[in-house]
Amino acid sequence: MPPPKKVELLPGELRSWLHDELKARGFGDYVGLAEALNFRLEEEGLELRIGKSALHNYGQEYEQFAKLQEEAGAWAQQWMSENDLSDEAEQHRVLFQMMTSVAFKVLKAQMLKEGEEIDPRELHFLGKMMKDVMSSSGIREKLMADERERIAREARAAAQAEMTERFDEAVAEAGLGEATVAKMRRDFLGLRA
Repeated sequence: MPPPKKVELLPGELRSWLHDELKARGFGDYVGLAEALNFRLEEEGLELRIGKSALHNYGQEYEQFAKLQEEAGAWAQQWMSENDLSDEAEQHRVLFQMMTSVAFKVLKAQMLKEGEEIDPRELHFLGKMMKDVMSSSGIREKLMADERERIAREARAAAQAEMTERFDEAVAEAGLGEATVAKMRRDFLGLRA
């Protein structure tokens, strides 16, 4: 197996920064990018240095990967809107299923290869993409669940306030004593006196 490329030796945080910078620079300005990356490597006390040619090669590969992600996302969005899947959690579920089927095809193709024919970058990018979708889906589902819980809490509070108001009106009309009213609040309504 060939030795790993220098970019692949970057710590995860720096690789994420590199991906963001590649996109921000429009997959260009490799001289400036190499300077910025090597400055960061030096600041972190790492001896690794990466030249503009290595960054250019990696950038071209990553640009293709980013374009495929965008195309897949746009296709999935269009497909879901055509099939009237408006719920965001459902959209993520469908997108994840589609990616799982692609992952299976890639893994199956990789299993048929031997030794140096296997490209670990394909597996890495696919795994990262699936992890990002799963993470995004989980965050959105939690936010949606939190919002549903907040709405339900507010509805319960409004219902209890209305019940208390009606109870107070009924008590006033009936002319009941304070002890009887307190007992009825506790026993029947679960309200505090």
